[in-house]
Amino acid sequence: MLNYLASNSKRSFHLTLNILTFNITTSKMNYQNLFKIAIRAIAANKMRSFLTALGIIIGIAAVITMLAIGQGSKASIKANIAEMGSNMIMISPGADMRGGVRQDASSMETLKQADYQSIKDECNYISAISPTVNSSGQWIYGNNNTQSSIYGVNQDYLSIRQLKVADGEMFTDTDIKAASKVCILGQTVVDYLFPDGSDPIGKVVRFNSIPFRVIGVLKKKGYNSMGMDQDDLVLAPYTTVMKRIMAQTYLGGIVCSAITEEASQPAQDQITEILRRNHKLKDATDTTEADEDDYNIRSQEEISSMMNSTMSTITILLGSVAGISLLVGGIGIMNIMYVSVTERTREIGLRMSVGARGIDILNQFLIEAILLSVTGGIIGVILGVSLSLSLNSFFHIATQIEPWSIIMSFAVCTFTGVFFGWYPAKKAARLDLSRLSDTNKKIGRTLNIL
Repeated sequence: MLNYLASNSKRSFHLTLNILTFNITTSKMNYQNLFKIAIRAIAANKMRSFLTALGIIIGIAAVITMLAIGQGSKASIKANIAEMGSNMIMISPGADMRGGVRQDASSMETLKQADYQSIKDECNYISAISPTVNSSGQWIYGNNNTQSSIYGVNQDYLSIRQLKVADGEMFTDTDIKAASKVCILGQTVVDYLFPDGSDPIGKVVRFNSIPFRVIGVLKKKGYNSMGMDQDDLVLAPYTTVMKRIMAQTYLGGIVCSAITEEASQPAQDQITEILRRNHKLKDATDTTEADEDDYNIRSQEEISSMMNSTMSTITILLGSVAGISLLVGGIGIMNIMYVSVTERTREIGLRMSVGARGIDILNQFLIEAILLSVTGGIIGVILGVSLSLSLNSFFHIATQIEPWSIIMSFAVCTFTGVFFGWYPAKKAARLDLSRLSDTNKKIGRTLNIL
C-alpha cells in the first residue's frame, strides 16, 4: 500500500507520513499533530509558502516603518518646540481698521510698557516675562558684514527662549535703564563678522551706523524643524532698541513663560483680562457687542497641539495606506489556501475516511494560514525595524519605533490569518466524501485497517 502511494509523487510521500502520523496517534487529532502536519504542508511547498507570506511581510514592514516615521516626526517637532520654550506665551499687537482699511499689525502701537509692567505685577501664572522690539539691518565689523536682526529684550528672554550665554555675560538692569549700547551675538553672526576665529568679547560692532559693544556670545542652537537658523540674531536691551534704533515708545510684543504647560490657558485668560482693562475695551452688554481685542495672544501649547494633530492625521494616513498591503497579503493567503484545498482533496478525503472530523480538517487548514501569517509577521517586524533604524542612521530621517506598533502588527497579522484562512478551511471541513473517487475510498479503507 505504501509503495502505491510513494510511486505517485513526492506529495504522496508527505501525504502518507501525515496520515500515518494521525492514524498511529488517535482517532481524534490533537493540536500537536495538527501543527506538525501544517509544518510539513508548508515545507513541502517552500516557494509558494514564501510568496504567500510575502504580502504580509511587506505589509507589516510598511506599517511599522510608516508609523515610525510619523512618530519620529511628532517627537522631533515636540523637541524643537521645547527648545523654543514649551510654556512660552506670545502677545503681539492686533491689526486695526482705519478708514475701512485694515492696518499692518506691526505698525500698531497698542502694546505699551505699562502693559508689560501690569502683566509682570498681576499675572500669577507666569514665571518670566520680557518685552520685545526688533529690527533688521546690516552688522559691520572691519571689512566683514552680515544681514541679521536685533532683538530688544530683557534678561528673562534667555529662560523663556531656552537660550544660554556661552561666553561673556548678559546685560544688566543698569544697562536697560541707561539704554546702553551693548549686545550679545548669536553664533552665526559671530562666524560672519569674525571669520578668523578671534574673540568678539569687548569688540565694537556697528548696526547700520550705530556702534554696539559686544559683551557676550550665545550658545549655538542650530536650525529648527522649519529650517530657521536660531543663531542668526543679536540681543540688546529693549530700551536701547526702542530709543536709539526704532525711536518709538511702544513695544513690538511681549513674551512670557507660564509656570507649567497646564498653566498656559489660565495665564492667557488672566493676561486677556489685564490687557482689556488697560486698553479700556468694553465687555458685551444686552444691547451692545464687546469691543474687539486690539492684541493677539498665542501660546506654544496651541502650536504644539496643532502640529501634533496634523502629524497624527498624517501618521494615520500613512498607516492606512501601508495597511492596504496587509489586506492584499490576506487576500493572497485566502487564494493560496483555497487552491491548496482543491489540490489536497484526496488527502482531506483520506483523513476523513479514517476518522477525522470536520472540525479537525478546519483546524488543520486554519493553523496553516495562521502559521503563514505569523511567520510573515515576524519577518515583517524584523524588516520594518531594520528599515526604520536605517532611515534614521543613513538618511537622517527622524523615526521612533513604538512597542505598540509592533504588538498591533502581530495582532493584525494573526487576525489576518484567521479571517482570510477561515473560508478555505471551512470549505475543506465541508468537503463531501461521497464525491471522492472509488480508488480514494479503497485507499481510505485500507489505511483504516492499518
